[in-house]
Amino acid sequence: MSVLRCFSFSRGALWCVTRPHLQECTPTSRRLLSAMTQVVPPILSVTPSRALVDEKFKVLVENLPPGCPVTVRSLHHSEDKDDWEAYGHYVSDHSGVVSVSEDLSYGGTYTGKEPMGLLWSMRPVPGSRPGLRLRKMNVCTPMLVTVSVHSGHEGFRDQAPLASVLTERWYMAPGIRRININEQGVQGTLFIPPGPGPFPGLLDMWGGGGGLLESRAALLASHGYVSLALDYLGFDQESENLEFKYFETAFNIIKDHPQVMPDRVGIFGLSLGSLVAVTLAAYSTIVKPCCIVCISCNHYYPARGSTVTSKFEGVTRQLSKARVNEDNQVIWKDVALEFITDPSNIAEVGRINCPTLLVNGCDDQNWPTVETAEDVARLMREAGKEHLLSRLAYPDTGHLIEPPFSPHFRATTFVMRSSKEKVILLWGGQTKPHSDAQEDSWRKILSFLQFHLYCSPNLKAKI
Repeated sequence: MSVLRCFSFSRGALWCVTRPHLQECTPTSRRLLSAMTQVVPPILSVTPSRALVDEKFKVLVENLPPGCPVTVRSLHHSEDKDDWEAYGHYVSDHSGVVSVSEDLSYGGTYTGKEPMGLLWSMRPVPGSRPGLRLRKMNVCTPMLVTVSVHSGHEGFRDQAPLASVLTERWYMAPGIRRININEQGVQGTLFIPPGPGPFPGLLDMWGGGGGLLESRAALLASHGYVSLALDYLGFDQESENLEFKYFETAFNIIKDHPQVMPDRVGIFGLSLGSLVAVTLAAYSTIVKPCCIVCISCNHYYPARGSTVTSKFEGVTRQLSKARVNEDNQVIWKDVALEFITDPSNIAEVGRINCPTLLVNGCDDQNWPTVETAEDVARLMREAGKEHLLSRLAYPDTGHLIEPPFSPHFRATTFVMRSSKEKVILLWGGQTKPHSDAQEDSWRKILSFLQFHLYCSPNLKAKI
């Protein structure tokens, strides 16, 4: 198996605690800290300082006074020019050390023993625009995160840090080739791991927000898969008349690539992208995926023969009836549930003949993915295909299940494709369990892909 492994990490335990009675620094201890930092300043280290986004780092602060409260903060300036932060409140031990991997945070955007809380608990800084979502569009550059340590637990934003370190978080590992695809009517970006190959391949599709998102495909290539990030609902291209054959052509571009094993090509889809994965696996006579991964699965498939674009626009028109909560956030789940209760509106998933992994959150407020997963399981069982199905379901987890340590987005701005109206969609989930689900599901997705695309395609992966 030729898989690129640039960095390694060890998994840490997850604790949940409440803040004990701590005394803030007295004036004497503050003067002591100030004096010590002038003589022997605190040492802050982040190891590794350059890593893939799905790898852990260790943050260590040394040379502090014993028993001194400090705040460890992360700060990221996004490509959309917004600032995102996370922070934890710590107290140095008897030797003047704070280890984010080993010590408890007593407050902040996360609490307890959370080695990666400085990333997954990121949120827009106070005063930011509502409905923000953090996305890395240019995968050729890293996500830059400044980690800093500040004196005390209050007012840290207004003070200069005691020490800071700039870290790099990459979706695209060294040696990955990025190739723009604009052939046979297909638009997307192909990522190829270093080395001669051949490698397994993946067709990667995001959801109904449209546009070309490359981050997950780049990360999959970093794990040894030739991955095509497909643009199929882009706002900047003529895509209203995309036919089913568009996806078949995209699949074949991967399959026919000289560095790809033609019988080891799978499909990876989230939300609307999972509908494409399901329908290709069920109905296509041209492509035969080796396996499919469906995050927040959608099997709503009315009006056979119409395009995915027209189906999605039909859905959004009906969703004008959706409920709006007290925070003016639109909840699509209830209306969408009415769509899939009619058997004529769903894909014939019993026709699927490849290993299938469903990943869903039990607090998904955007689409009835729990009910969808149950229905898919029932239909595949009735067709004698249950042995092909693996399922992962996570409590208190929402719709947008992304690679690990990505911030949780409970509600974000969404542009309605037909009307161009901007609304705040409620995706669901609670930050801590959603983040745990992202870490656990990604590990199991990679295991599933490795088993079926690098090993035997005829056996069910143990996840």
